Amino acid sequence: MTAAAAGPDGLLRCPWGLSTQDYLAYHDTEWGRPVHGDDALYERLCLEAFQSGLSWITILRRREGFRKAFAEFAIAAVAGFGPADAERLMADEGIIRNRAKIEATLANAKVLAGWEPGALDELVWSYAPDKPGPAPRALTQVPATTPESTALSKALKKAGIRFVGPTTAYALMQACGLVNDHLADCAFRDPRPA
Repeated sequence: MTAAAAGPDGLLRCPWGLSTQDYLAYHDTEWGRPVHGDDALYERLCLEAFQSGLSWITILRRREGFRKAFAEFAIAAVAGFGPADAERLMADEGIIRNRAKIEATLANAKVLAGWEPGALDELVWSYAPDKPGPAPRALTQVPATTPESTALSKALKKAGIRFVGPTTAYALMQACGLVNDHLADCAFRDPRPA
């Protein structure tokens, strides 16, 4: 199924949002809504990096474990993590125990801790398209990358941020509301108050 489909309440939704209750809540209340703030964007960036090669539901179901393990994704706190923390994280069954992704998460915090407050927010949002594209009518019309996500990936990498390719950057853009990839018929395409 690639077109919008009716949910349990009769409202049309993006079909991926109907596969589990976790996805339904995420789709309806979070995905595609604007996210601002360095720590909030750092969390999303980290989670999208951890998702690379896995399904999003795997990350979503471990999100609270990630938050606990990574000090609620407070950049300043994670920047202070050392080798003992890396080993603790490798043993934490509440997260994805991938050494490269854990090391990237810690290294990225150290980089971001040296930035001015608001700089990550400003950088990420500077790659939001000036005009929204046409609303996709089916999942097959949703891209995996865009010129903007490729440029954002390059800018983040140039700044020293690791584990953020163009596909990860585009997933970040979707999740944080820089683009609106809710399908045209989805009842949640238009922003709603949280």
